[in-house]
Amino acid sequence: MLQTLVVVNLTPTTYKNYCVGVPEPGFYRECLNTDSAQYGGSNIGNNGGVETQDKPYVGQSNQLSLSIPPLATLIFELQNR
Repeated sequence: MLQTLVVVNLTPTTYKNYCVGVPEPGFYRECLNTDSAQYGGSNIGNNGGVETQDKPYVGQSNQLSLSIPPLATLIFELQNR
């Protein structure tokens, strides 16, 4: 099953090390970052993706620590193991 995570920040604030709970462990590839320099943004992102941490968070069995740019949308896809 394809696991996709969409994160939307509608504020002018950048968030570093922002924790998000996810149900499946693995590498979440950053498929879209609207703050990318290729779209004229400030290029704040997650270097192509992030690996889960084996720590429960907000009812989920794993967590991601994300850099979330201001006024941006991020889309992540869990890569097959």
